[in-house]
Amino acid sequence: MHKKISLLGATGSIGTSALDVLRNNLDKFELLAFSFYSNIELGKEIIEEFCPKLVGVKNQEMAASLHLLYPHTIFKAGMDGLLAVATFSEVDVVLTAVMGSIGVLPTLAAIKSGKDIALANKETLVMAGQWIMQAAKENHVKILPVDSEHSAIFQALQGQNSRNIRELMITASGGSFRDLTRRELTKVTLQDALQHPNWSMGKKITVDSSTMVNKGLEVIEAHWLFDVDYDNIKVVLHRESIVHSMVVFVDGAYLAQLGASDMREPIQYALTYPNRYPLVNEKEFDLMQFHTLHFEDIDEKRFPMLKLAYKVGRLGGSFPTVYNAVNEVAVNAFIAGSIDYLAIEYLIEKFVLEHQELENLTLEKIIKIDQETRMKAQSWLDKNQFVGN
Repeated sequence: MHKKISLLGATGSIGTSALDVLRNNLDKFELLAFSFYSNIELGKEIIEEFCPKLVGVKNQEMAASLHLLYPHTIFKAGMDGLLAVATFSEVDVVLTAVMGSIGVLPTLAAIKSGKDIALANKETLVMAGQWIMQAAKENHVKILPVDSEHSAIFQALQGQNSRNIRELMITASGGSFRDLTRRELTKVTLQDALQHPNWSMGKKITVDSSTMVNKGLEVIEAHWLFDVDYDNIKVVLHRESIVHSMVVFVDGAYLAQLGASDMREPIQYALTYPNRYPLVNEKEFDLMQFHTLHFEDIDEKRFPMLKLAYKVGRLGGSFPTVYNAVNEVAVNAFIAGSIDYLAIEYLIEKFVLEHQELENLTLEKIIKIDQETRMKAQSWLDKNQFVGN
């Protein structure tokens, strides 16, 4: 096996984990193309290590300056760069590890080019699951989940008949504030939010984990990936993050996937599927050290964003797009220090409840709604100087 890889979002947390998988398996993979946004120093290191043929970057100025340093590499900028990396002709698998809605169009373009997708961009299916899954079916393309929870479900379903699923059970650590009351959340800081108990992730996804928005997005993504009704997708609090998710079958059998909290494992499985290989520098894990594993129902009053995610998922259309778009604006504002933590929830709920659905939705309309929602949410923040209650 020797797969040629494109990597969208090489300098983020998923991207750097993916690069570790690639460098430890040079006999199996070749990185032909990748994209990054603004981390130019790390971008240079990746170019020098992997010698790609094509690199997508933030803007034309960056592309021109890098081309002077690396004349044998093609550089393209902006969305054109992302699309070029996603559709590079020689590539077998595109790993989409960019953050946010910007991943939708490159992923769709890669599918239409016949590339298998290793999917680490939740927003692609949250916003455009209907179009993405239809395009994958029409182009005979595999969507291979990279999120640890969806990879766990995918692995548990190998050799199984999907018609025998009773329930998907997605586990949640509870995030940084799982033991705090609603009242205690009024005083938390960004640094508090970034202290995840189990996983090492980027700032946005760590904040999303604490609000349970991340789990809400995973529920919507699971609905599209596995064609399972929302009534049959359950989220359970599992503090240890040892069971990454489970499938419950019609006969009452549970199949669970367990392992260390190491994103390289689901990344490597997606890239090597259907084969398995040793994970180089495998994170030490001994199940015997865990004498007890805990599973609890999620308190919807404590985590209202999860309940709201189910609501927007069931409503469908552009409601999940609004939920996701406002969350991105709000989390960025929290990270920047311009709003407090609970304002994230307030803003998401406000814009979701005020949203008026359009008729005859198309992907183009969805993308326009995403852009307009972001602008409206940011404008509202700028005018109100909002601090949550």
